[in-house]
Amino acid sequence: MLRCLLVDFNSYFASVEQQARPELRGRPVGVVPMMADTTCCIAASYEAKAFGVKTGTQVAEARRLCPGMVFVEARHALYVEFHHRAIAAVDRVAPVEQVLSIDEMACGLPMGWSSRERATQLALRIKAALREELGECLRVSVGIAPNVFLAKQASNLQKPDGLVVLDEADLPGPLLGMKLDGLTGIARAMLARLQGHGIGTVEQLWRARREQLRTVWGGVAGEDFFDMLHGRTVERVAGPRRSLSHSHVLPPEQRNRDDACGVLDRLTQKAAMRLRREGLAAGAMAVGLRFAVRGQRLRWENAARLPHTQDTQTLLHTLGTLWAALPRHSPAPLKVGVVLYDLLPLAQASGNLFDDDTRRSGLWQAVDAINLRYGKHTVYCGSAHRARDAAPMRIAFNHIPDLGTEA
Repeated sequence: MLRCLLVDFNSYFASVEQQARPELRGRPVGVVPMMADTTCCIAASYEAKAFGVKTGTQVAEARRLCPGMVFVEARHALYVEFHHRAIAAVDRVAPVEQVLSIDEMACGLPMGWSSRERATQLALRIKAALREELGECLRVSVGIAPNVFLAKQASNLQKPDGLVVLDEADLPGPLLGMKLDGLTGIARAMLARLQGHGIGTVEQLWRARREQLRTVWGGVAGEDFFDMLHGRTVERVAGPRRSLSHSHVLPPEQRNRDDACGVLDRLTQKAAMRLRREGLAAGAMAVGLRFAVRGQRLRWENAARLPHTQDTQTLLHTLGTLWAALPRHSPAPLKVGVVLYDLLPLAQASGNLFDDDTRRSGLWQAVDAINLRYGKHTVYCGSAHRARDAAPMRIAFNHIPDLGTEA
């Protein structure tokens, strides 16, 4: 029985740029986090993909593959705005039940629309609504199947602008032509584990027993994968958020110790605002650096426990303590990141008996309100002054940034 319709935007970031800038239409476009040959494409238009450029291709290599390539710096706020417009457009046709990422959403098929013919009609209406709302450059592939997992695989079978229905009676046929790591949830490490258990093709995976996949995955996740692959619905209650993180690849001019520290300060202030926005408190903090050493993956990390808090001043003090342990003669930093973890709802956090953060909670609530109304740099801690324009908003796979707190 068909239960799910999944909308998957094709080359989303690049398509938004082509829609917003007509001069880019029909041209090979690469979206990059910064204008530097040392970075890589975070998205490529289909015109660029025809030359072999894809997500993760370094800029220098992309220039070699496609001399006429046009590079544009990512505008994440614009992509989030288009994302919300897309959800509204789809939801007017069919209820959006899950937002899977910035460019994917899943709809439940309304009662009476689960037949192949009617579900296809619904998909065509969604495509038309998106063209009308977002423009002709925003093409989508739609997958229709018994569950979200199979709907995602169906959407991958025909790109761009595809529409594939995958019912239980069709299985496993259309999947057999896929590579094993082409299935959602099978990355490099899982591929190696499957191969270690004698499973090297989708057909072998299909024929594997449920108990065998539990062994491969090391728990119930393997049983869930078996059920999803065979068209069953898997429902598990999502656990509470465990961590909150921000990271930033430094542009060449900021690859020095002082600027790296300033950017970490800026990231910490953003993370603290997110904690307050989500009503959470952090009980631990970690910072990390990746260094710009050719041919080597050198990293440095440091972490500390702290009384559960959402106080910016407390987190910045912890950052200072962690940063002081960085060896003085470290190589030039390439990427910085901060992670807040051991998160609890604020009402469950006991805090510190000797330093009551509630004395400053009103202050930070006022600061947040001012920044939300007048802009992110209206009021901020002076320690981040040199990096106030650094570390702009980034879109993670499973997190849609809030334009008010993460811009």
